[in-house]
Amino acid sequence: MAIPRASSSPLLHVVLIFLSLLCFASPYSGVLAADDASQGSESASASPSCNLTSQDVKVNNWLNGDERPSLDGLSARFGAFLPSSVSKALKLPAILANPFNSCNNLSLKLSDSIVVVKRGDCTYATKARIAESSGAAGLLVINDDEDLPEMVCSKNETLLNITIPVVMIPKSAGENITASLSSGGKVDVLLYAPTRPIIDISVVFLALLSVGSIISASLWDDFSAHEQVDEHYNQLRRKDQPGAEMNEDSEKETVEIKAVGAISFVIVASAFLVLLFFFMSYSFVLLLIVLFCIAGSQGLHACMLSIILRVFKGCRQMRINIPIFGEVTILSIVLLPFCFAFAISWAINRHSPHSWIGQDILGISLMITVLRVLQLPNIKVASLLLCCAFFYDIFWVFISPLIFHESVMIAVATGNKAGGESIPMLLRMPRFFDPWGGYQMIGFGDIILPGLLIAFSHRFDKSTKKGILNGYFVWLIIGYTFGLSLTYLVFFLMNGHGQPALLYLVPCTLGLTVVLGGIRGELSNLWNFGEKQSEVTPAGQV
Repeated sequence: MAIPRASSSPLLHVVLIFLSLLCFASPYSGVLAADDASQGSESASASPSCNLTSQDVKVNNWLNGDERPSLDGLSARFGAFLPSSVSKALKLPAILANPFNSCNNLSLKLSDSIVVVKRGDCTYATKARIAESSGAAGLLVINDDEDLPEMVCSKNETLLNITIPVVMIPKSAGENITASLSSGGKVDVLLYAPTRPIIDISVVFLALLSVGSIISASLWDDFSAHEQVDEHYNQLRRKDQPGAEMNEDSEKETVEIKAVGAISFVIVASAFLVLLFFFMSYSFVLLLIVLFCIAGSQGLHACMLSIILRVFKGCRQMRINIPIFGEVTILSIVLLPFCFAFAISWAINRHSPHSWIGQDILGISLMITVLRVLQLPNIKVASLLLCCAFFYDIFWVFISPLIFHESVMIAVATGNKAGGESIPMLLRMPRFFDPWGGYQMIGFGDIILPGLLIAFSHRFDKSTKKGILNGYFVWLIIGYTFGLSLTYLVFFLMNGHGQPALLYLVPCTLGLTVVLGGIRGELSNLWNFGEKQSEVTPAGQV
C-alpha cells in the first residue's frame, strides 16, 4: 500500500497494518490432551461400562482446616457421576494408598475417605476396584505430568461395577497433597463438577467492544470535527517535505486498498501463518509482543490526542519546533511517553489477572487508528478482500488438518509451542460467571476486515446523503452483530471447537450489502463508487 502523503514513518504504517491483520481465528478454548495409549485410549468405548462422558472436576481441599486454592481434575469414563453443585458434594478426608500405586490389596480400611494413588503399574479400573473394595468413597489419581488425559478401560477389561468417583489431578497438585499427608497433616477433599453457563456475560461485553470499536472508527472523524484533521499523522513531518506547510483543513491521510493489495494480503497472511506454525517459539512471540506494544502505543497516542484536542482546542496552538520533525504540539510530546509507558507496563504485567484491560485498550486504540487510515474504495475491492479472507479462514481452520495433520489456525491461536506466551493481537474478556474461568477472545482480523466494509458504508451514506433507514451503515452494524452472535452460538454448539468467525461475518456484512444494493438498485453505484474521483485525485494504493 502507498500513502498519498508521506508524513509519518513508512515502517510505522507497516507495523500498524501488519499487526492488526494477523489473527483471523475466532475464540478458542484449550484443547484437551490426547488419551494415554498405555491405558487403552484407542478403545475408549471397548467396555460397556466405559462409555460415560468425562467431567471437568473441581477439587476443593483443606489442610488442617484451612482452605487452599481449588484444583482442577478430570473424571474417568467409568464410575459415579459427581454433583454439579458444591452444596450436594461431601467433604471427606484424604488418605494415601498403601501400596501407593493401588495395584494390590490395600493394607488399610478406607471407609468414607478419598484415596490418593499414583498413576501407572496397572489399569485405572484396577485401581478403582481395589480402592472401592477397601471401603473408599472416591479415588484421586495423580498423573505423571501436568496434562489431564481421559481415564478409560483397556480392551480386555471385564464388565465393571464401580460406583465411586474416579478423578485424575495434575502432577504438581498431587505432589502438594502427598507432601501434606506424608508430613502428618490432615487433608480434606470435596469433589464436584460445576457446569459451564450456556452464555457467559463476557460474550456480550466482548461483542460490545467489537461493535463499539467499528462504530467509533467509522464516526471518529465526524466526532473530531472537520477542522481537527489527523494531528497525530501530520505533526511529525519534516519541514522540507512538499506540503509541510499545508493548513489544518487538508485532507487527512488515508491508505486506499486496491485489488492487488487485497489478494496480496491473503497470500502474505497465509505465509506468515505457516511461518508461525513451524517456527513459533517463545522468542518469536516476544517479538510480536514488542511490535504490538509499539503499534498499540501509537494507536493510543493518536486516539488520546484527537479526543483531547477536540475538547481543548486551544492546545492546538501550543507548539514547539523540534529539529528534524519540525513543529509539534506540546500535548503530543507530553502524551507520547505516557502511551509508551502504558504499553511497557502492560508487557511487564501481561500475565497478571487484570492484564486483559491493558491489552484491550491498546488493541482497540490500534484498530480504531487502522480503520481510520485504511479505506476500501468500493464494494468491488471489498468483495475481493472479504471473499479471499472468507476462504482463508475456512482453509486454515478446517482444511489444513488434511495437509498438516492438525488445524494450523487453532495450533497458532492456542500457542502451545510458545512456552506459555500467546499472540497479543486479540481482544480478551474474562468469563466472569464461569466456575472454570478462562477468557473469551476474538482476533483483530474478525473486527478489522468487516470494519473496513462498515466504515466504507458510512462514507457512502454521507456521500449520497442517505438517512439511517435507507442507508447501509446501521444495517451492516446489525448484520455484524448478528454474525458475531451466530459465531458464538455455533462455538457453543460445537463444544468449544474453534470456529472461523469470517465464515459467518462475511455473509452477514458483505452478503447483506449486496442484497440491499440489489433490492434498492444501487449495486452498480456501490460497485464502482469513487472510481471517477480517483482518476482525478489518486489515492494511496496497493
